[in-house]
Amino acid sequence: MSGSPPIADLHFEDAPRVETPIPGPNSQKLLRRQREIDSGAVAYPRSVPIALDEAKGATIRDVDGNCFLDFFAGIGVLNVGHSNPYVLEAVTEQTERLVHTIDFPTEARIEFIEKLDEIAPGGLGGRNRVVFGGPSGSDAIEASIKLAKYNTDGRGLIAFKGSYHGATSGALSLTSGKKYKEAYTPLLPDVVHAPYPYPLWDDGDACGRILDEVRATVEDPYGGLTNPAGIWVEPIQGEGGVVVPPEGFLPGLKEIAEDNGIPLIVDEIQAGFGRTGKWFASEWFDVTPDAIPMAKGAGGAGLPLGALMYHEDLDTWGPGGHIGTFRGNVPAMRGGVRAIEYVQEHDLLDHAVDLGEYIRGRLREAAEASPSLAEVRGMGLFIGAEFVDDEGRPDEAAVNEIREYCYNRGVLVWSAGRYGNVLRLLPPLVMTREQAETGLDVVVDAIEAHAGEAAGRS
Repeated sequence: MSGSPPIADLHFEDAPRVETPIPGPNSQKLLRRQREIDSGAVAYPRSVPIALDEAKGATIRDVDGNCFLDFFAGIGVLNVGHSNPYVLEAVTEQTERLVHTIDFPTEARIEFIEKLDEIAPGGLGGRNRVVFGGPSGSDAIEASIKLAKYNTDGRGLIAFKGSYHGATSGALSLTSGKKYKEAYTPLLPDVVHAPYPYPLWDDGDACGRILDEVRATVEDPYGGLTNPAGIWVEPIQGEGGVVVPPEGFLPGLKEIAEDNGIPLIVDEIQAGFGRTGKWFASEWFDVTPDAIPMAKGAGGAGLPLGALMYHEDLDTWGPGGHIGTFRGNVPAMRGGVRAIEYVQEHDLLDHAVDLGEYIRGRLREAAEASPSLAEVRGMGLFIGAEFVDDEGRPDEAAVNEIREYCYNRGVLVWSAGRYGNVLRLLPPLVMTREQAETGLDVVVDAIEAHAGEAAGRS
């Protein structure tokens, strides 16, 4: 594997380094220009007010020269880091030859599908098909809805509370977050949202009760949902707060799906491509999905690429059964192959497990001195820390204060959770142990500072 540098060589050496107030003067200018001409839908700069200039590995530099450690990775897109040279080499070469191919065969397309088969979970290995329809995870979800309906002749969709599956109409119908969908109803009919096991609130019997409810929804003559087409579930809820279900949950859903002849669609858009220390998070639960929507890390270098892998028995579409203009993004496919190779060459799955255990360990140590940090959870480098106030209520303000403390000291973190009270860490898989230690020093200081201020207010 020529030109594949070790992870220690991928980054700016001076991160974290903050030399101006945040936002700095150049960032302020660009932020002001953006507010004047960009959409009112712009969201992230409202919480982290910086304008970006360049990035390498797990580091980002803004237009004022401030350098940050990145614990966000574009919402889990940049699993092998920003501007990974091994990935960009193939992307650049492909871009100079051929870019847009719809679904004509190319070496890049065939090699990417073959590489996906190489990392396919469980019984999907050697027995899958892959369809491309559009560049986003939402597109992959839409494809999965069409696949399920086409194969079952059903119309009812089962999803879960706390879920996020995307922003297009079908994906929004599966998404449970009211803030994303309330202005755009009606969406698809016949969608049922069952509870998702939540560890902080679990009394020990929740998983069994939820599985009983899902089974009743499918099988009970008075379950309320006619003609179910499938079950959609995140193996770990991302926007919902990095919620890891108990061991029996996904296997239980698989059993219900098999008993009733409907597919189990496991949304690996955020959890896939090595983020949890497995290629796909469903592998931790010994479950083989019938279909896997994927995106985010699929394009390797942050290039947009949505795909749906599904069991070959579901490949009943005829020509044009699922289409999309941008289903032939061959530079992204080249990037995807190179990213998988990079993870394999540098043992980044094991690295994600080890580094994730270290980060969660540091956060749990911080929780001992901070009563507001109620729970630390996650798998690999998919990490959440939930904050509550002194009465046990969700504390979004705590996460906002911690995030601001961190970015002012050169560490970028983000939030999640139904109430915005979960600190979410999604660092690139190429983050080094030294970078994680430095970044966690800042995060822990932020948690302790918040705990001190909270104690002073009480």
